[in-house]
Amino acid sequence: MAERATHRDRLRALEFEAFVAGAGGRLLHTATLLTGEPPHPPGAYPRAERLLYEALTRTYADWDRLHGGDPYDRARRELALRFAREARRHQRPRGGLLDRLAPVERLVLVLRMYEEVGEEQTAALLGLPADRVRAVTARSVATLRAGGRRPGRRPPPARYGRAAAGPGLRATP
Repeated sequence: MAERATHRDRLRALEFEAFVAGAGGRLLHTATLLTGEPPHPPGAYPRAERLLYEALTRTYADWDRLHGGDPYDRARRELALRFAREARRHQRPRGGLLDRLAPVERLVLVLRMYEEVGEEQTAALLGLPADRVRAVTARSVATLRAGGRRPGRRPPPARYGRAAAGPGLRATP
């Protein structure tokens, strides 16, 4: 009896290792996008790695309960929920492309655009109405297109004559 349980545990561990080997890189990239950690130095993403480790730990704990379900969806769901719970820790810009976005905007945008999760699935995952997910996605994309400025806001006023003069030239007032 104990031999059968040991065999089952080894098989479970091998299945999980194969899953992590195949999906770990993409999940780490998703975690990096969520936490907003800069890409320099390469491979140094402590917050993203911690977030992914916690999500994978929970996925492994629930491995037997997946019953043919997609472990990637489970791990991604756990990653998103953990990030949402810890969002206040990830509010400071870290130098990435998505640092202009609030954590919720970043989460919705990464799920919708990078992970290609449907609008209804994203809404169900985060417990938001689909209209809210649609609005947050549109606002996030508009913010990124506007170069970090919120849509509807004017850019800061430039000093008179400075842009036209160019570097090293004196602007006439």
